[in-house]
Formats: sequence, structure tokens, C-alpha cells
Amino acid sequence: MNQRIKITVIIPCKNEAKFIGGCLDSVVKNDYPKDLLEVLVLDGESTDATQGIVKAYSAKFNFVRLVINTFQTVPYALNKGIKESTGDYIIRLDAHSEIPNNYFSTLIHWSKKLNADNIGAVCLTDIKNKNPKTISIAAVLSNKYGVGNSYFRIGVEKIEEVDHVPFGCFRKEIFNKVGLFNERLNRNQDIELSKRITRCGGRIFLLPDLFCTYYARETFWGIAKNNFGNGFWNILTVYVTRKINSLSWRHFIPFFFLLSLIIPFILMTWIPLIEFIAALSLGSYLLLVLSISWKVTNKTNSYWFILWTFIVLHFSYGMGSLVGFFRIDYLKKFKDD
Repeated sequence: MNQRIKITVIIPCKNEAKFIGGCLDSVVKNDYPKDLLEVLVLDGESTDATQGIVKAYSAKFNFVRLVINTFQTVPYALNKGIKESTGDYIIRLDAHSEIPNNYFSTLIHWSKKLNADNIGAVCLTDIKNKNPKTISIAAVLSNKYGVGNSYFRIGVEKIEEVDHVPFGCFRKEIFNKVGLFNERLNRNQDIELSKRITRCGGRIFLLPDLFCTYYARETFWGIAKNNFGNGFWNILTVYVTRKINSLSWRHFIPFFFLLSLIIPFILMTWIPLIEFIAALSLGSYLLLVLSISWKVTNKTNSYWFILWTFIVLHFSYGMGSLVGFFRIDYLKKFKDD
């Protein structure tokens, strides 16, 4: 059916003992011919049981291999996996993800049919431990007001050509054309690569009827820490690549919102009444988030948990960008790269 096309699945991870087993279970259960499947788990020197779990799978399935990533960063792991791969196509997964049985065969089928450079599925957000708080967190992380208007998060009705997909299926030769993942980007390396692909005329597609599941963090601290890092690396991404279009405009909305609160209060000593701009911005935000939280609330989640998740997500993301903007000492190490 797929003309004997070999694929390499790359899974970067570190300290993912809670999730890596479920991810690998979904991989080995796939309907893709196992003699055409290579799975590389690139572990960043985990200190938990992750390596032991992967070794157990590799002992049982000869197509699964543990590779140690001594640099411990995601882009280095991805590039190491690409360099060691023997497949014609590269499929990137995350330890937090699980996929349906027809995932690989469907991606390869449509990649060939559409002549795609990268192709992916809609990403559904879920949680392992279900209670009103975690269900509320998952609801916010599936909502466009929580995570933006990315098609891979909100879904599409038909096959769409897009600017980015998560956990994509790449034709291996595209890396010869645009280069590998940028190893200076601890985050956003996948988005930045997608931008390079589209800038050189490459095509990225999103399938409407194929889904992968991503298991989100289940605490407010986990959400805050992750999104602070996302916001922080948005600023660094622009600095490192020297291109504002290495990301999309939506990635900077929390940063500009936070600036709309801070700058007026800094200038209020010199410009009378300018603080009302901050009051208007905050008031508009609160009205919006209160309204959206009400619409998202149902019988399984909690209005107050949803409201708090929105606030934690937006402010931690914006604060990360704000801190990144002033971390000149951190940025200097990229200056001459």
C-alpha cells in the first residue's frame, strides 16, 4: 500500500517515565509494517525510570532503539535522530503524545498523494488524571482564546495547507534543502523550521480526520512554568534567527497585552491620565476572559478553574516574553553564532 516506504520515528524525551510507556504502546500498535519502522527514543540523560522503560521496549521490539542525548536539548535530539535515521520519511513524536493505529500509514499515504514536505494531524489535548481542575485545564488548552488560532489545535473541515503542524511527517530530503532544526532554539525549533520550509516554497498540510492526543500538564504551576518558557523563547527566537517572521503574530499577543498594563503606569508621572489606557486594557481583558470562561464551562469542569487557568496561562506567557526581552546577558551568547 505504501510502496515499501521506510519511516523513522523520532521521540525526544527527558524524565518522562509517566508518559513514555503510553507513547510507545501507541507506536508499536500501529498498523505500519514493522520491518519498515524504526523508532529512535532520544533520551536527555533522564534521572527517573524513563531509560529503563525504553530499554524494556527495545528488548521486546527490535525496531525500537534508545539513543542517549548528552546535550539534553530537544533540537539536538531531533537532529541526532535525523542523522542516525535510515527511513525515507521522518515522523517526530513527543513523549506526551499518543497516536491512533492508522497514524503512520495515513500520514505516508497523504504525504505521497499531496507531495507534501511536511504533513500532520489535529492535536487533541487530554489529561491522564481526570478531575474538575484537570478537565478545566484541558478545556482551556483546547480553546482558541487559550492557545491561539492554530488550525492544528482548533481543527479543520478539509485538508488545509498551513504554516505549521505538530509532530509532523517530513520527507527526509527537505532537511537537505532547508537545513536541520536550529540547535540554538530550546523551544520553537519546530515552528521556525516550518517557517523555513514555507519560505522556500515547501508545502505543509493538515489532515482533518486524523488525530493525535497530547497529554497536558495537570497543575497550575506546571502550566505557568511551561508557558513562561514559551514566552521567554519567543523573544529569543526572534533574536537568534534575526527574523520577526520566524514566529506568527499570535505568539506575541500576551507580551503586548502585558506592556499595555505596564507602560502607562511607568509614564503616568509625566503624561496625565495615561493610566486609564492600562485600566481600559485590563478591564477589556477581564470582561473577555470572564465571558469566555462562562462559555467553556460545562458539567464536567469548573468555571473558577477555567477562569484561573486562562489568567495563569496568559500572564505567565506574557511575563516570560517580558523577562526574555531584558535578558540581554542571556542573548549575548548567540550574538556571534
